[in-house]
Amino acid sequence: MSSYMRHKLRGSTLTLLFNKLIKNFDTYSSSFKPAYWSLQPKGVRLIHSPTESAMSSTTGLVIPCKAAVAWEAGKPLVIEQVEVAPPQALEVRIKIKYTSLCHTDLYFWEAKGQTPLFPRIFGHEAAGVVESVGEGISDLKVGDHVLPVFTGECGECKHCESEESNMCDLLRINTDRGVMLSDGKSRFSIDGVPINHFLGTSTFSEYTVVHRGCLAKINPLAPLDKVCILSCGISTGLGATLNVAKPKKGSSVAVFGLGAVGLAAAEGARIAGASRIIGVDLNPSRFEEAKKFGVTDFVNPKEHDRPVQEVIAEMTNGGVDRSVECTGHIDAMISAFECVHDGWGVAVLVGVPNKEAVFMTKPINVLNERTLKGTFFGNYKPRTDLPSVVDMYMKKKLELDKFITHRLSFSDINKAFELMVKGQGLRCIINMEE
Repeated sequence: MSSYMRHKLRGSTLTLLFNKLIKNFDTYSSSFKPAYWSLQPKGVRLIHSPTESAMSSTTGLVIPCKAAVAWEAGKPLVIEQVEVAPPQALEVRIKIKYTSLCHTDLYFWEAKGQTPLFPRIFGHEAAGVVESVGEGISDLKVGDHVLPVFTGECGECKHCESEESNMCDLLRINTDRGVMLSDGKSRFSIDGVPINHFLGTSTFSEYTVVHRGCLAKINPLAPLDKVCILSCGISTGLGATLNVAKPKKGSSVAVFGLGAVGLAAAEGARIAGASRIIGVDLNPSRFEEAKKFGVTDFVNPKEHDRPVQEVIAEMTNGGVDRSVECTGHIDAMISAFECVHDGWGVAVLVGVPNKEAVFMTKPINVLNERTLKGTFFGNYKPRTDLPSVVDMYMKKKLELDKFITHRLSFSDINKAFELMVKGQGLRCIINMEE
């Protein structure tokens, strides 16, 4: 037999044996659907995806990577090499692909009006890919695409079991905690010195560790550089309108504050089919941009010598059907409540006021059947509801591109802070791999 024929026969035999191995494995593990197989010197290893192949080698190991560390309040972030420990029970380590800057990051970075906690890794609007999972996790695997969220859903407390609440007892936002829940320790360090977490997410790092309940598994086809903004502000405003205010088709809606959250509230009103969306803001430069989000009318309170609620009531023959307040200023909150129509008007408060602020209105405004509601993260349960919000975008029902006004590389992250301090733009996407 020629050497050519021997080589061909040997190859055919190996192919038959390999196919038989796969067939036998499928017989005993029909519920497991691998993406492909990999031949290695020690045999055949199952790999879920090319992404898993690239990242699974780091499972259980400390990962050195770059992170933007805030060492002092108001000082520029410093790109440092940090060590990220493996996830513990019910924790997930993810590779952050894209992150964005939210005003909450800016507020705690400036450390005005709260207890400073430094050094710290900020960031909480992001999208990434699962690198490894800790014990007790069965619904997430290496390679899954996820959105980390500043609040969570444990799935076991009364709030999580309720259809009316998303305020999880275990994983509700905690701005003062700089460690993980399981052991009270940080997963970040530099030369053995712990670095504080922020909101349980800390997405200004190439890798981060997040509690399983604060991760929403999303459609792997969704572009991470766009849907990353759904993990905080945009979902908050959108949900405030769609889930809480619930305007009917053809109704009128007033939105107080035309920043990113307010414009997301206007986007919700547009999606709901509101016929008239009134934007209220002290900055006239925001009015033109707001038209992209369905805003039809604009009111600047500084241009009137009477309360803005009276102006809106006159414009709408008695008041709007719904209002959404997104500034956090107590006067705007009162105006938002008092500008809705009696009998059926609903006002929703989104902005967070000074803790000493007092809401004051005449009782007759309540007795006349106006309704005042508050909302937290747009009443979305992160794990349960965010995947459907991503799907809204994928189905072209929700428009996200118009929120994204700037893009920067990770090395230029301080420029994103400069833009926000100057009030320029809506959302700045930071590419963690540039």
